[in-house]
Amino acid sequence: MPLTMNREVFITCAVTGSGSTQDRSPNVPRSPKEIAESAIAAAKAGAAVVHCHVRDPKTGVPSRKLEFYREVTDRIRDSDTDVVLNLTAGMGGDIVFGGPDKPLPVAEGTDMIGAEERVAHVADCLPEICTLDCGTMNFAEADYVMTNTPGMLQAMGRMMTDLGVKPEIEAFDTGHLWYAKQLVEDGILDSPALVQLCMGVPWGAPDDLNTFMAMVNNVPSDWVFSAFGLGRHQMPYVAASVLAGGNVRVGLEDNLMLDRGVLATNESLVERAVGIVENLGAKVIGPAEVRERLGLTKRAPA
Repeated sequence: MPLTMNREVFITCAVTGSGSTQDRSPNVPRSPKEIAESAIAAAKAGAAVVHCHVRDPKTGVPSRKLEFYREVTDRIRDSDTDVVLNLTAGMGGDIVFGGPDKPLPVAEGTDMIGAEERVAHVADCLPEICTLDCGTMNFAEADYVMTNTPGMLQAMGRMMTDLGVKPEIEAFDTGHLWYAKQLVEDGILDSPALVQLCMGVPWGAPDDLNTFMAMVNNVPSDWVFSAFGLGRHQMPYVAASVLAGGNVRVGLEDNLMLDRGVLATNESLVERAVGIVENLGAKVIGPAEVRERLGLTKRAPA
C-alpha cells in the first residue's frame, strides 16, 4: 500500500492513567494540582490534547471522584495555557471474578456502576473530548475484566453525543473498532469519529506492525485516528502512527521511562515526540487547529 504520512500531527499526552504506577516513579502525578500542573507542562512542551484520569492525592490509587475531576478541569482552564481537555470515562467498568473454581461472588476490586454515573464527571466538567472504551477485554491481571457491554456503550455514547462532548473511541482490539463503526452507523456517535488505536495492551491487539496496519486499514477514511504503544515501544509508535497517516499519544500513563535508567516526565515525553514528528518532516499542530479539525467547541472557565 502507498505511504500516507500525516503532515499535520497533533500530540495527546496521557498524563497519569489508572494503572498502579504511582509507586514506580515519583513523576507520576497524584493530586489534582499535580495532574493539572503536569498537563499544563505537557501542553507547553507541544501537546495539543491532555488526557486526564484522577487519583487519590494521599495514596495515588486511581479514583473517579467528581471533585477531583472538577479541580483538574478548573486548574487547567484557569491557566494561561491553551490545551484541549480530554477526560477518561473508562472508570467504573471493572469486574474482578473470584477465580476459576468459584467466579461468583465477584472479588475485591470490582467497581461496576451505571452509565449515567460513569459519565457524571463528563456532564459536570464538559471537556471537549472524553474516552469511550469500545469493548470488553481481559487484562493481564488474573481474573480482572474491563467490561463494556453493547448496551452500556450505547447508553454512554448517546449521553456524550447529547452533551456535545466528542467521544474518543478507544480501540484495544479489532472487534472494538468494528463495534465503533456500528455505533456510528446506528447514529449514536457522530461521523467523522475520533479513534485511538491502543497497541500492545495485554490481552488486546499485539503491538506488531501487521496488527497495527490491520487496525489502521479498518479505520474509515474520513475518521481521525491516533495511536500509542506501551513502554519502550511508545516512541517507535510515534513514528509508525505518523507514517500510517495518524496522530500520536505519549505520556506517563503508558510509559515511565525516557531512556534506559532515566525516568520520564510528561513534558520530556512530549518533547521527544515533537522531535520525532518534526524529524519525519511533519508539523506539530496546536489546540486551535485540533478544534477546527475535530469540530470541537472550547469551553470557558466555569
